[in-house]
Amino acid sequence: MGYKTSWLAVPGAGSGEVADALGLVGRVAMDWETGTRAAYERGVFVASPVDGWTLAHGRIHLDHGRDGDGPAILSWLGALGGRFGDLQYFSTDRIGEYHAWARVESGRVVRAYCYDGCTGDVPMRLGEPTGIERRLGVGQRGLEECRKDWSDAEWDDWHAGMPDEQHVMAIARDWGICPLGVPEGAPVDDGVHGFPPGVDHVS
Repeated sequence: MGYKTSWLAVPGAGSGEVADALGLVGRVAMDWETGTRAAYERGVFVASPVDGWTLAHGRIHLDHGRDGDGPAILSWLGALGGRFGDLQYFSTDRIGEYHAWARVESGRVVRAYCYDGCTGDVPMRLGEPTGIERRLGVGQRGLEECRKDWSDAEWDDWHAGMPDEQHVMAIARDWGICPLGVPEGAPVDDGVHGFPPGVDHVS
């Protein structure tokens, strides 16, 4: 779990609580490996808690029906924050160089950033960069109005400040937990795989 997918990290909540908040239906208990593999194909897997964090991921359906960089996803994250207080969201795909992260504190989205390499755009930029973003040198730039007048060197400088998947993992690790850092076999209990509203779960 981690590369080429999207995930939520929710502190202090059980897998059932997170599955309820996501409205998952057609639920099946699965271990980490099976659930993770299934969620790369369809649906969402909510793992059992690790070090006080519950991870939920889905390559296609986690944020089903919402643009990953628009007002709808911020509203969705805010609604989840109203239920859990604090949580985090990450999305990364090296093929299209699409990378996003968001942080919710006390029910409010305090930080959100998205870079879409296919369009060369920064369609989501909310709040101030966190310390780890500043240390990595990412998440600080958007699309300045003067871009049409930029030299090649200025374009190179702008692209150098855009994130990649390793930056997303480093931010997740600094904020609390990175899925890649979960020790093999760490989740003792089975998690839950299911489908959010609007996704056909009948095969």
